[in-house]
Amino acid sequence: MSDTTQKRIGIIGGSGVYDIEGLANTRWEKVESSFGEPSDELLFGELNGLELVFLPRHGRGHRIPPSEINFCANIDALKRVGVTDILSVSAVGSLREDLTPGTFVIVDQFVDRTFARTKSFFGNGLVAHVSVAKPVCSRLGDHIQAAAQAAGIKTVRGGTYLVMEGPQFSTLAESELYRQWGCDVIGMTNMPEAKLAREAEICYATVAMVTDYDCWHPSHDAVTVDEIVKVLLANADNARTLVKQAVPAIGADACADDCACRRALQHAVMTAPAVRDPALVEKLSAVAGRVLASQP
Repeated sequence: MSDTTQKRIGIIGGSGVYDIEGLANTRWEKVESSFGEPSDELLFGELNGLELVFLPRHGRGHRIPPSEINFCANIDALKRVGVTDILSVSAVGSLREDLTPGTFVIVDQFVDRTFARTKSFFGNGLVAHVSVAKPVCSRLGDHIQAAAQAAGIKTVRGGTYLVMEGPQFSTLAESELYRQWGCDVIGMTNMPEAKLAREAEICYATVAMVTDYDCWHPSHDAVTVDEIVKVLLANADNARTLVKQAVPAIGADACADDCACRRALQHAVMTAPAVRDPALVEKLSAVAGRVLASQP
Protein backbone atom coordinates (compact mmCIF):
# COMPACT_ATOMS: atom_id res chain seq x y z
CA MET A 1 0.00 0.00 0.00
CA SER A 2 1.31 3.47 -0.82
CA ASP A 3 1.56 6.01 1.96
CA THR A 4 -1.25 8.50 1.43
CA THR A 5 -0.94 10.17 4.83
CA GLN A 6 0.80 13.55 4.93
CA LYS A 7 3.64 12.91 7.34
CA ARG A 8 4.51 15.36 10.06
CA ILE A 9 7.26 14.23 12.40
CA GLY A 10 7.28 15.22 16.05
CA ILE A 11 10.50 15.48 18.06
CA ILE A 12 10.27 15.45 21.86
CA GLY A 13 13.43 16.30 23.77
CA GLY A 14 15.65 19.03 25.13
CA SER A 15 16.11 22.43 23.57
CA GLY A 16 19.50 21.49 22.10
CA VAL A 17 17.87 19.04 19.70
CA TYR A 18 16.07 21.82 17.85
CA ASP A 19 19.08 23.75 16.62
CA ILE A 20 19.41 21.77 13.40
CA GLU A 21 21.28 23.13 10.42
CA GLY A 22 18.93 23.43 7.46
CA LEU A 23 15.73 23.72 9.50
CA ALA A 24 13.70 26.33 7.61
CA ASN A 25 10.53 28.38 8.03
CA THR A 26 10.57 28.02 11.79
CA ARG A 27 7.92 29.46 14.07
CA TRP A 28 6.81 28.93 17.67
CA GLU A 29 3.09 28.43 18.05
CA LYS A 30 0.85 27.95 21.08
CA VAL A 31 -1.40 24.91 20.63
CA GLU A 32 -4.44 24.42 22.84
CA SER A 33 -5.17 20.98 24.26
CA SER A 34 -8.35 19.73 25.89
CA PHE A 35 -6.11 18.10 28.51
CA GLY A 36 -4.55 21.32 29.79
CA GLU A 37 -1.31 23.14 29.04
CA PRO A 38 1.45 21.39 27.08
CA SER A 39 5.01 21.82 28.31
CA ASP A 40 5.61 24.72 25.92
CA GLU A 41 4.73 26.17 22.57
CA LEU A 42 5.50 23.96 19.59
CA LEU A 43 8.31 24.80 17.20
CA PHE A 44 7.31 24.19 13.57
CA GLY A 45 9.89 23.91 10.82
CA GLU A 46 10.78 22.21 7.55
CA LEU A 47 13.71 19.92 6.88
CA ASN A 48 14.29 18.52 3.39
CA GLY A 49 10.73 19.41 2.51
CA LEU A 50 9.23 17.50 5.45
CA GLU A 51 7.33 19.18 8.26
CA LEU A 52 8.80 18.80 11.76
CA VAL A 53 7.26 19.77 15.07
CA PHE A 54 9.50 20.10 18.14
CA LEU A 55 8.26 19.99 21.73
CA PRO A 56 10.55 20.82 24.68
CA ARG A 57 9.49 18.10 27.13
CA HIS A 58 10.47 20.10 30.21
CA GLY A 59 9.71 23.49 28.65
CA ARG A 60 12.35 25.87 27.40
CA GLY A 61 14.92 26.39 30.12
CA HIS A 62 14.00 23.04 31.75
CA ARG A 63 11.25 24.46 33.96
CA ILE A 64 9.08 21.37 34.55
CA PRO A 65 10.15 18.37 36.67
CA PRO A 66 9.35 14.88 35.34
CA SER A 67 6.37 14.20 37.63
CA GLU A 68 4.69 17.47 36.65
CA ILE A 69 4.97 17.15 32.87
CA ASN A 70 1.49 17.14 31.35
CA PHE A 71 2.11 14.14 29.12
CA CYS A 72 -1.55 13.97 28.03
CA ALA A 73 -1.52 17.58 26.84
CA ASN A 74 1.81 17.10 25.06
CA ILE A 75 0.68 14.10 23.03
CA ASP A 76 -2.78 15.56 22.42
CA ALA A 77 -1.25 18.81 21.12
CA LEU A 78 1.04 16.91 18.73
CA LYS A 79 -1.90 14.86 17.49
CA ARG A 80 -3.97 18.02 16.95
CA VAL A 81 -1.34 19.52 14.64
CA GLY A 82 -1.16 16.35 12.55
CA VAL A 83 1.95 14.62 13.92
CA THR A 84 2.05 11.03 12.63
CA ASP A 85 5.45 9.91 13.96
CA ILE A 86 7.28 10.82 17.17
CA LEU A 87 11.00 10.55 17.79
CA SER A 88 11.59 10.87 21.52
CA VAL A 89 15.09 11.78 22.71
CA SER A 90 16.01 11.55 26.39
CA ALA A 91 19.02 11.41 28.67
CA VAL A 92 19.44 8.22 30.72
CA GLY A 93 21.78 6.49 33.11
CA SER A 94 23.37 3.17 32.20
CA LEU A 95 22.66 -0.03 34.10
CA ARG A 96 25.20 -2.04 32.10
CA GLU A 97 28.99 -1.86 32.02
CA ASP A 98 29.08 -2.04 28.21
CA LEU A 99 26.61 0.83 27.72
CA THR A 100 29.19 3.53 28.21
CA PRO A 101 28.46 7.27 28.41
CA GLY A 102 27.83 8.61 24.92
CA THR A 103 26.09 5.45 23.69
CA PHE A 104 22.65 5.78 22.11
CA VAL A 105 20.15 3.00 22.84
CA ILE A 106 17.16 2.48 20.54
CA VAL A 107 14.85 1.24 23.26
CA ASP A 108 12.28 -1.47 22.53
CA GLN A 109 10.86 -2.15 26.02
CA PHE A 110 9.96 -0.27 29.19
CA VAL A 111 9.44 -1.08 32.84
CA ASP A 112 7.10 1.60 34.17
CA ARG A 113 7.78 2.38 37.83
CA THR A 114 6.05 5.77 37.83
CA PHE A 115 3.10 6.27 40.15
CA ALA A 116 2.14 9.98 40.22
CA ARG A 117 1.17 10.52 36.58
CA THR A 118 -1.99 10.30 34.50
CA LYS A 119 -1.36 7.33 32.23
CA SER A 120 -4.36 7.25 29.90
CA PHE A 121 -6.54 9.62 27.90
CA PHE A 122 -9.53 7.40 28.67
CA GLY A 123 -11.41 7.04 31.92
CA ASN A 124 -14.79 6.87 33.62
CA GLY A 125 -17.45 7.11 30.90
CA LEU A 126 -15.22 5.97 28.06
CA VAL A 127 -12.97 2.97 28.65
CA ALA A 128 -10.29 1.66 26.30
CA HIS A 129 -7.49 -0.89 26.58
CA VAL A 130 -4.65 -0.70 24.05
CA SER A 131 -1.83 -3.19 23.71
CA VAL A 132 1.62 -1.98 24.70
CA ALA A 133 3.28 -5.39 24.54
CA LYS A 134 5.59 -3.86 21.96
CA PRO A 135 5.53 -0.23 23.11
CA VAL A 136 7.63 1.33 20.36
CA CYS A 137 7.36 1.35 16.58
CA SER A 138 9.91 -1.05 15.07
CA ARG A 139 9.52 0.64 11.67
CA LEU A 140 10.78 3.92 13.13
CA GLY A 141 13.47 2.00 15.01
CA ASP A 142 14.76 0.62 11.71
CA HIS A 143 15.10 4.11 10.25
CA ILE A 144 16.81 5.44 13.36
CA GLN A 145 19.25 2.55 13.42
CA ALA A 146 20.16 3.04 9.76
CA ALA A 147 20.61 6.78 10.30
CA ALA A 148 22.84 6.22 13.33
CA GLN A 149 25.02 3.75 11.45
CA ALA A 150 25.35 6.14 8.51
CA ALA A 151 26.37 8.94 10.89
CA GLY A 152 28.86 6.78 12.79
CA ILE A 153 27.04 7.21 16.11
CA LYS A 154 27.65 4.45 18.65
CA THR A 155 24.21 2.89 18.91
CA VAL A 156 22.74 -0.25 20.43
CA ARG A 157 19.49 -1.59 18.98
CA GLY A 158 17.14 -2.90 21.63
CA GLY A 159 17.08 -2.42 25.36
CA THR A 160 14.79 -2.00 28.36
CA TYR A 161 14.29 1.46 29.83
CA LEU A 162 13.34 1.54 33.51
CA VAL A 163 11.23 4.68 34.02
CA MET A 164 11.38 5.89 37.61
CA GLU A 165 9.23 8.60 39.16
CA GLY A 166 11.98 10.94 40.32
CA PRO A 167 12.93 13.70 40.73
CA GLN A 168 15.51 12.06 43.01
CA PHE A 169 17.87 9.49 41.51
CA SER A 170 17.88 5.85 42.60
CA THR A 171 19.17 4.47 45.86
CA LEU A 172 21.99 1.97 45.46
CA ALA A 173 19.62 -0.86 46.44
CA GLU A 174 17.13 0.22 43.75
CA SER A 175 19.84 0.50 41.13
CA GLU A 176 21.09 -3.02 41.90
CA LEU A 177 17.51 -4.35 41.84
CA TYR A 178 16.85 -2.88 38.39
CA ARG A 179 20.05 -4.50 37.13
CA GLN A 180 18.83 -7.84 38.45
CA TRP A 181 15.60 -7.32 36.54
CA GLY A 182 17.60 -7.10 33.32
CA CYS A 183 16.96 -3.42 32.66
CA ASP A 184 19.52 -1.60 30.52
CA VAL A 185 19.02 2.12 31.09
CA ILE A 186 17.16 4.27 33.60
CA GLY A 187 15.43 7.62 33.26
CA MET A 188 12.35 9.61 34.30
CA THR A 189 10.55 10.76 31.19
CA ASN A 190 9.37 8.15 28.68
CA MET A 191 6.36 6.89 30.61
CA PRO A 192 3.50 7.46 30.23
CA GLU A 193 4.64 9.26 27.07
CA ALA A 194 4.98 6.02 25.09
CA LYS A 195 1.65 4.65 26.30
CA LEU A 196 -0.17 7.85 25.41
CA ALA A 197 1.38 7.95 21.95
CA ARG A 198 0.03 4.43 21.38
CA GLU A 199 -3.45 5.49 22.53
CA ALA A 200 -3.24 8.43 20.13
CA GLU A 201 -2.28 6.06 17.27
CA ILE A 202 1.01 7.86 16.69
CA CYS A 203 4.09 5.86 15.77
CA TYR A 204 6.64 6.36 18.55
CA ALA A 205 10.31 5.51 19.04
CA THR A 206 12.79 6.36 21.78
CA VAL A 207 16.48 7.16 21.57
CA ALA A 208 17.97 6.92 25.06
CA MET A 209 21.24 8.85 25.29
CA VAL A 210 23.54 7.54 28.02
CA THR A 211 25.09 10.38 30.02
CA ASP A 212 26.64 8.42 32.91
CA TYR A 213 26.44 5.21 34.90
CA ASP A 214 23.76 4.94 37.53
CA CYS A 215 24.89 4.77 41.18
CA TRP A 216 25.54 1.00 41.01
CA HIS A 217 28.83 1.55 39.21
CA PRO A 218 31.97 1.45 41.42
CA SER A 219 33.38 4.58 39.77
CA HIS A 220 30.11 6.52 39.94
CA ASP A 221 31.31 8.89 42.67
CA ALA A 222 34.46 9.65 40.70
CA VAL A 223 32.55 11.18 37.79
CA THR A 224 33.03 14.95 37.62
CA VAL A 225 30.55 17.58 36.49
CA ASP A 226 32.89 18.52 33.65
CA GLU A 227 32.84 14.95 32.36
CA ILE A 228 29.04 14.80 32.44
CA VAL A 229 28.70 18.16 30.67
CA LYS A 230 31.13 16.99 27.98
CA VAL A 231 28.99 13.90 27.36
CA LEU A 232 25.79 15.96 27.33
CA LEU A 233 27.16 18.32 24.68
CA ALA A 234 28.40 15.44 22.53
CA ASN A 235 25.04 13.69 22.88
CA ALA A 236 23.21 16.85 21.79
CA ASP A 237 25.41 17.11 18.70
CA ASN A 238 24.77 13.48 17.83
CA ALA A 239 21.04 13.83 18.49
CA ARG A 240 20.81 16.67 15.99
CA THR A 241 22.77 14.64 13.45
CA LEU A 242 20.55 11.62 14.04
CA VAL A 243 17.35 13.59 13.51
CA LYS A 244 18.71 15.15 10.34
CA GLN A 245 19.76 11.74 8.98
CA ALA A 246 16.56 9.90 9.95
CA VAL A 247 13.98 12.42 8.75
CA PRO A 248 14.34 11.80 4.98
CA ALA A 249 13.93 8.03 5.39
CA ILE A 250 10.90 8.41 7.64
CA GLY A 251 9.38 10.84 5.17
CA ALA A 252 9.93 8.48 2.26
CA ASP A 253 8.60 5.37 4.02
CA ALA A 254 5.87 3.94 1.78
CA CYS A 255 4.82 1.42 4.46
CA ALA A 256 3.76 3.99 7.05
CA ASP A 257 0.03 3.69 6.37
CA ASP A 258 0.18 -0.04 7.07
CA CYS A 259 1.83 0.38 10.48
CA ALA A 260 -0.18 -1.27 13.26
CA CYS A 261 0.52 1.69 15.58
CA ARG A 262 -1.90 3.76 13.51
CA ARG A 263 -4.77 1.34 14.25
CA ALA A 264 -4.08 0.78 17.95
CA LEU A 265 -7.61 1.85 18.96
CA GLN A 266 -9.40 -0.22 16.35
CA HIS A 267 -10.72 -2.78 18.86
CA ALA A 268 -9.67 -1.08 22.09
CA VAL A 269 -12.74 0.99 23.02
CA MET A 270 -14.95 -1.07 25.35
CA THR A 271 -17.74 1.35 26.32
CA ALA A 272 -20.93 1.02 24.29
CA PRO A 273 -21.71 4.14 22.23
CA ALA A 274 -25.07 4.69 23.98
CA VAL A 275 -23.48 5.12 27.42
CA ARG A 276 -20.34 7.05 26.58
CA ASP A 277 -19.74 10.31 28.40
CA PRO A 278 -20.35 13.03 25.76
CA ALA A 279 -17.91 15.40 27.45
CA LEU A 280 -15.12 12.83 27.36
CA VAL A 281 -15.96 11.95 23.76
CA GLU A 282 -15.50 15.61 22.85
CA LYS A 283 -12.30 15.82 24.88
CA LEU A 284 -10.93 12.88 22.90
CA SER A 285 -11.82 14.35 19.52
CA ALA A 286 -8.19 14.53 18.39
CA VAL A 287 -6.75 11.45 20.08
CA ALA A 288 -9.56 9.02 19.28
CA GLY A 289 -11.68 10.83 16.73
CA ARG A 290 -10.93 8.31 13.97
CA VAL A 291 -12.46 5.44 15.95
CA LEU A 292 -15.19 7.32 17.83
CA ALA A 293 -16.54 8.91 14.65
CA SER A 294 -17.00 5.46 13.12
CA GLN A 295 -18.98 4.21 16.14
CA PRO A 296 -21.96 6.56 16.42
